[in-house]
Amino acid sequence: MVKVQLKILLVIFIVALFSGCIQPPVEDTPSTTLSLSTTTSTCDTGLLDVLNAKFEEENDVTVLTLCQGTGKAIATGELGAADVLLVHAPTSEVEAVEQGSFTNRQFVMYNYFVIIGPASDPANVKQATSASDAFIRIADVQAPFISRGDNSGTHKKELGLWNEANIMPQGVWYQSVGKGMGDTIMTADIKQGYTISDKGTYLAMKDKVELIALFENDREFLYNPYHVMAVNPDRFPDVNYELARKYIEFLTSGEVQDIIRDYGTEEYGQPLFIPAVDVVDGV
Repeated sequence: MVKVQLKILLVIFIVALFSGCIQPPVEDTPSTTLSLSTTTSTCDTGLLDVLNAKFEEENDVTVLTLCQGTGKAIATGELGAADVLLVHAPTSEVEAVEQGSFTNRQFVMYNYFVIIGPASDPANVKQATSASDAFIRIADVQAPFISRGDNSGTHKKELGLWNEANIMPQGVWYQSVGKGMGDTIMTADIKQGYTISDKGTYLAMKDKVELIALFENDREFLYNPYHVMAVNPDRFPDVNYELARKYIEFLTSGEVQDIIRDYGTEEYGQPLFIPAVDVVDGV
């Protein structure tokens, strides 16, 4: 009698299993997709195309990249809508880490901002003694200035320079476009105005525009570091922290730092970024 009951229960279990009422146990498998939120300059220069392709091949994964201003990139991470960030607004980054949104922040590379404009240089920016002096000259003659206006790292740097110059930019000469670096440079070129750009994006686009680099000698105020950081899994348990951690280790590895050091040299005569390992004191 007991054997008959066991057979009946076994039949019922098998029928339920194949009808979908009972799901067989599924082993947890690591996700093969990494969501990266980053600034437009890493995309516009083409550097991420090279680095992400290498990471994907070595780890058999897919990197989904969202290119936007650093402010928006950080906001995306603060919502848990990305796994890892590569951005360039140190003050905002540190604040977000202290608030618990991100972890494992690491220095990856840097370059410098450069003030670009028409070769005629109506504001005489070439003769400026500092970055803030360059902005004062532009405001004095009310030459067209094209601002990204997108809360990006570049936009934050620009606003900081206006503040350093004690100027509140306003009027028809000051135009905020709310776009990425590449589009902002193109707009400035069309309007024959000035703008500030990270040097990497400018070098990648200089053959497409008539604008030239006019001022880049203020190393203190034009310094532009990039950091990578993971979205905090303690706050957002669903993020792919393990893959984010691997990506951070990848970007800071000696092999990738060598790639960053050489990237752009053959085509532009100089690298678009300088790897973190080449900085003596770090940041």
